[in-house]
Amino acid sequence: MKVLLFNGSPHKEGCTFCALDEIRKTLLEENIESEIYHIGNKSISGCRACRACAKIGKCIIEDGVNEFLEYAKDFDGFIFGSPVYYAAAAGGAVSFLNRAFFTAFMSQRGDIFLHKPAAAVVSARRAGTTATLDQLNKYFAITQMPIISGRYWNMVHGHTQEDVKKDLEGMQNMRILARNMAYYLKCIEAGKKAGIELPRQEETIFTDFIR
Repeated sequence: MKVLLFNGSPHKEGCTFCALDEIRKTLLEENIESEIYHIGNKSISGCRACRACAKIGKCIIEDGVNEFLEYAKDFDGFIFGSPVYYAAAAGGAVSFLNRAFFTAFMSQRGDIFLHKPAAAVVSARRAGTTATLDQLNKYFAITQMPIISGRYWNMVHGHTQEDVKKDLEGMQNMRILARNMAYYLKCIEAGKKAGIELPRQEETIFTDFIR
């Protein structure tokens, strides 16, 4: 069992990394493999709404999203981390995730994310955290991904890594979140061995609200 830890910060080893690394170490204690995937700090294009992904099976823009999707398909769970920018996720992370989730859906590669447990983690100097968590959790809810929680909102506070490490409650919640993720993954594995099948999928119905 493997969990992909998505670092949506432009800083490879900043505050968001500090939270994800605490999760990584706790998952290891639970015998769950994990890797931190940093999206980098280069420009990431937003979705063009061209829907080419439905025809060619991948995003038409080549800036890392397609490589991420190919890499992500072999993971059993996901934790997406982002710093808070203006009470929202970092712009690069939003553009990246918009295209990644849309491409997976439109190209009928739902098995990348479908029914796999996910969680969001955010870091902030002070405020805007709950709005950002709500924003990120919507990616999971619309993709039928069970949302894993901690004992409090999944956030850490600080301006530097040293500050984040002093947020003892926040760091503790990262460990609790990691154990909850490990527990859920082990339950899924036990269910598979017991012959429990995934929910039956229906063909998608689109309803417009214009008469």
